[in-house]
Amino acid sequence: MMRQYELVDRVLAYDPKADEALINRAYVYAMKQHGSQKRASGDPYFSHPIEVAGILTDLKLDSATIVTALLHDTVEDTGSTMDELTELFGPQVAQLVDGVTKLTRIELTSEHSKQAENFRKFMLAMSNDIRVLLVKLADRLHNMRTLHFIKSQEKRQRIAQETMEIYAPLAGRMGIQEFRDELEDLAFKELNPEARETLLKRLNDFREESGDAVENIREELIAKLAEHGLHCTVAGREKRPYSMWRKMERRGISLEQLSDIFGFRVIVDSEEECYRALGILHTSWPMVPGRFKDYISTPKNNGYRSIHTTMIGPLRKRVEVQIRTKKMHEVAELGIAAHWIYKEAAGDAAATQEFAATFRWLRQLVEMLEHGGTPEEFLEYSKLQMYSDQVFCFTPKGLLITLPRGATPIDFAYAVHTDIGDTCVGCKINGRHLPLRTVLKNGDEVEIIRSAAQRPSPAWEAFVATGKARSAIRRSIRASKQAEFSRLGKQILKGVFDSAGKESSDAVLERALGALRKQDLTELFASVGDGTLDPGRVLEVVYPEFEGTKFAKTGLKKAANGKDGLSAVKLTGRSEGLAIRFAPETYPLPGERIVGILTPGEGITVYPIDASALQEFDEESQRWIDLTWETDPENPQTFTAQLRVIARNEVGSLGHIAMLIADYGSNITNLSLAQRDVDFYDIQIDLDVRDLKHLTRIMSALNGLSCVNKVIRPRR
Repeated sequence: MMRQYELVDRVLAYDPKADEALINRAYVYAMKQHGSQKRASGDPYFSHPIEVAGILTDLKLDSATIVTALLHDTVEDTGSTMDELTELFGPQVAQLVDGVTKLTRIELTSEHSKQAENFRKFMLAMSNDIRVLLVKLADRLHNMRTLHFIKSQEKRQRIAQETMEIYAPLAGRMGIQEFRDELEDLAFKELNPEARETLLKRLNDFREESGDAVENIREELIAKLAEHGLHCTVAGREKRPYSMWRKMERRGISLEQLSDIFGFRVIVDSEEECYRALGILHTSWPMVPGRFKDYISTPKNNGYRSIHTTMIGPLRKRVEVQIRTKKMHEVAELGIAAHWIYKEAAGDAAATQEFAATFRWLRQLVEMLEHGGTPEEFLEYSKLQMYSDQVFCFTPKGLLITLPRGATPIDFAYAVHTDIGDTCVGCKINGRHLPLRTVLKNGDEVEIIRSAAQRPSPAWEAFVATGKARSAIRRSIRASKQAEFSRLGKQILKGVFDSAGKESSDAVLERALGALRKQDLTELFASVGDGTLDPGRVLEVVYPEFEGTKFAKTGLKKAANGKDGLSAVKLTGRSEGLAIRFAPETYPLPGERIVGILTPGEGITVYPIDASALQEFDEESQRWIDLTWETDPENPQTFTAQLRVIARNEVGSLGHIAMLIADYGSNITNLSLAQRDVDFYDIQIDLDVRDLKHLTRIMSALNGLSCVNKVIRPRR
């Protein structure tokens, strides 16, 4: 366990102005409060906050953060209070400890079913001061280093999975690559120990075969750069097992095919020397096409800057080289902690700008929280943001837009501004009109074509890659659904009240708001439209004399199957939450395949798959939605079907046809004589049936009548 003076010396080594007395006071206080508490390993509990503080000294953090690390478990695990910490260590430290305590409580109550809501609270708790997250990451890192002492395998697996899904990506998003690598490797060790051991064994064999290759390559790189007057530091490194495993899994390749098991970092004094070094290396050895990335001119979202290239280098081996300045290297190693240091430096405007850019993604998360959305959407959005790789695209005016790999023009539009995304109807990529689902590549110039009449399509969700775009699309669709539900609910209520012979004006319906706990008529209409509120219940509240009657159901049926085609039947697919109507004169039935055509602001129009009217939508595949029927066998509904019957022109023919239809449990709702001559009737019959099977049985029976020549189901 690190001693008190050792911790203070480590802080003073990088920050001579550190508050030594504050650190000493916190050390003694925390040791006293934790007393005889033990960890699962049997070590004194106080060894944990000391190790967490030690980890944070590697990031060269300020005194307040180091003190927070020492105190971070006192409120949760001892009798300490926030008032006491405020009095002894000041409000800043107390607020930081409070933030870490909130994160710990969220973590301790985490269950799989609650993960999304917990993560939402997690991000809110740390959004005010990023140092809260840095303490929590150091806390998780030390806990992962001692994970093997926990006896419960289930608990170890849960902690490791949570680390892999949440904490490691957060460390990467903060730019603290060393934290991310170690967290991933420790979680990998618990989640897939066999794969890790196999990889380590093969890596050792590979290392033995390579012998002194790494050192020989390093020396040759130094010599070649020095030969051109460029004096620098070159260091060799080896990837961690999980990093190699992930790349092998993603690319479907073997260990031997990895080009960057061993990589090299060239550290120079200035940006200009970075490009000089690149020129020297590329003129000395052939580069591998497609393996060059310039993160100096286009930094990553977490502030990372460096040049990456792969060459067929010394000894004819594939060599990955990263070229950066000393400052870039410090940022690459310490991530946001390095930005914190530079931001504190007086007058460093560029560092302050970098620091603000690094926080941009966190501000977007908080913005999404403020706009609502479900916890599950927030978790999905955050994971997309944390795991993203990048492509760099430009607006026609030259503005750089950074997007994750796999992004499309829709993502680009939303990255520029939410309004541009919402009104996007098309795009030009490098001057060419291309589909909105086109995947963008590095260097693409994207021009978004807009229309004020456009609304986001649900189909966009299938091909966007950014959480911001997905969130905005869902938010717009929710608003559109609400408006459509409100319109549909108002029509349904009017049908119910008209059938009962009662007035349904807004003034009358407002009487129901209090009893039904609705804020306004829009919410009332929407609840009826989405099926969560029975319209008959509204009738009963407004006109109590109808309480207990079945009148409202009759009204609902009339409203649902009236001339406007509105449907009260439920269908499953991408249609949840949207108002549904049947296309006029198509008569689809349960049991046959159907498809929906989405019209923004109006809902979904349902067609049978063989409807000829679908041809006009052939070029608008983004509007097509697969649907399936969802009927209740205990409460069967009836649907209108249409038949064309050609029968003999003889006495009793119509009577036989009508009697047979009635015998099969159906009812004729309309009958018209399309044509009549001396020999035959051509009759069009509308009848109520339960499903396609019911109609098929009726058609078969009609074909068996001696007076019937042919039975046809017309399709439009």
